[in-house]
Amino acid sequence: MLRLVRALIAIGAIVALGIVLWFATRPPPLVVQGEVSANRVDLSPRVSGRVAKLNADVGDNVTAGSVIAELESPQLVASLQMAKAALAVSEADLIRVNSTRPETIEARKAELAAADADVTLYQENSARQAKLVTSGSSTQSMVDEATRNLESAIRKRESAQAALDLAVAGSSKEEKALAATQVEQAKASLAQTQTDVGELTIHTPIDGQVTTRVAELGENFSAGAPLFSLIDINHPWFTFNLREDLLKGLAIGDRFEVTVPALDNSRIEVRVTVINAQGQYATWRATRATGDFDLRTFEVRAEPTSPVKGLRPGMSAIALWPKAGS
Repeated sequence: MLRLVRALIAIGAIVALGIVLWFATRPPPLVVQGEVSANRVDLSPRVSGRVAKLNADVGDNVTAGSVIAELESPQLVASLQMAKAALAVSEADLIRVNSTRPETIEARKAELAAADADVTLYQENSARQAKLVTSGSSTQSMVDEATRNLESAIRKRESAQAALDLAVAGSSKEEKALAATQVEQAKASLAQTQTDVGELTIHTPIDGQVTTRVAELGENFSAGAPLFSLIDINHPWFTFNLREDLLKGLAIGDRFEVTVPALDNSRIEVRVTVINAQGQYATWRATRATGDFDLRTFEVRAEPTSPVKGLRPGMSAIALWPKAGS
């Protein structure tokens, strides 16, 4: 019995020693440091202008759609007036080609009536000359002249009728189509100018906080020059740069904990959302005696699983990461 007890004690001591040695030789977790980041938006005007009003400063919180700055551009205002005038001219021309003045129609009717009267007169004269030539009271040349006068009067009446028809119908289809197209072109030009004038008012595209203000009152800015920078402070994430041998099968959706020193070392659960290879290399590490190669660096991005009060871009984040091969 005593021998059995001694054997059990010896076995227990060996097991305990093995556990102690395992913990002693096990590599400690790697401390990985990252930082808090967030989406950043640079606000720039689409058109050139002078800063007339600023509604926000660095540190201010803004809401999506709010007016953060207003520019002024006398050139654009003048262009807008010119575009409106050009549209008015083209619309007036369209009305002109689609209508005829009543005075013009009345004048054409009067010309047609005069031509009808001439035709009637020359018809009577031609008939009279035809009768007189049979009795010898007129000559054939006078008959021929009367016939020619009648034919000329008929042609003039036809011309007067055509002129009246043209006055009633107005311009040709081609002229009307051209005038209508010019109106549409003027409308498009006006819409473009109105859009440019509207771009003088700068709106915020997201809810966020102003981190940079370049604009100053009275300063001129060209199109595309940044005026403000915003960050989406309501949706921060954590970013870590890890050597590829530390990933160990890490997948999108995996969860782990990070510590934020700025928040009294609060532990925050995060979820992996991005694993992306960087365009650079980590510190070179030889993995073979021959045929050595470099290890790539990957960005691992993770979002908090629940909102964290006070979390701001730029804060440090610490995570305990298993060492390669452990």
